[in-house]
Amino acid sequence: MSGQPPSTPDVAAGHYSHGEHGQPRKYEEYAYVLDFTPRGKSITVRGREGVIIQAIGEERLTLLELLGVQNANVEIGERLYIGREGRDKVASVLGRLEYNDVSQAAKNELPNIVEKIVVVNEKRFVEYMNMSQPITPRIHALELIPGIGKTYMMTIIKERDKKKFENFADLQSRVGLRDPAKLVAKRIIEEIMGQARMNLFVRK
Repeated sequence: MSGQPPSTPDVAAGHYSHGEHGQPRKYEEYAYVLDFTPRGKSITVRGREGVIIQAIGEERLTLLELLGVQNANVEIGERLYIGREGRDKVASVLGRLEYNDVSQAAKNELPNIVEKIVVVNEKRFVEYMNMSQPITPRIHALELIPGIGKTYMMTIIKERDKKKFENFADLQSRVGLRDPAKLVAKRIIEEIMGQARMNLFVRK
């Protein structure tokens, strides 16, 4: 166990809701750096100053404000450990951010970093393609991903019924859908920006 608890609110400390299979969700464990200010002021915790990092959580894909450890070397796009024990570069998770709260530099980095998260977590997003179901009698969850219309949706369902997709390359070759990782990333960006009526991937 580490010594003293952090002196600032730590949103990583709260348990998340139960997952689809009844397993309790663990804490957000990793986040990717979008922008940072070595001598900045927090916008989520009044009076908090220091190394202020704007990041995106790997699991829930929410925007986060982190307090970095003084003199820690942080880079844009870096995957930082933000779990409960053994952080080396993050002092605490200060709070959640809305899209309009983050810097222009962070907004510029967001598309590439979200795509990086999708590629690193390929299995999770391919599983979505394998398991997604209709939302209403007229709309299938697959159709909410940019670039997937009725024709691609029907082909995906037909192909996955024969054999589940193993990865994005398998999906692309069997369905003809170009750059599925980019399309998933585009949907995530829409959700982060608040442009989607419902969220498929971003969990508040």
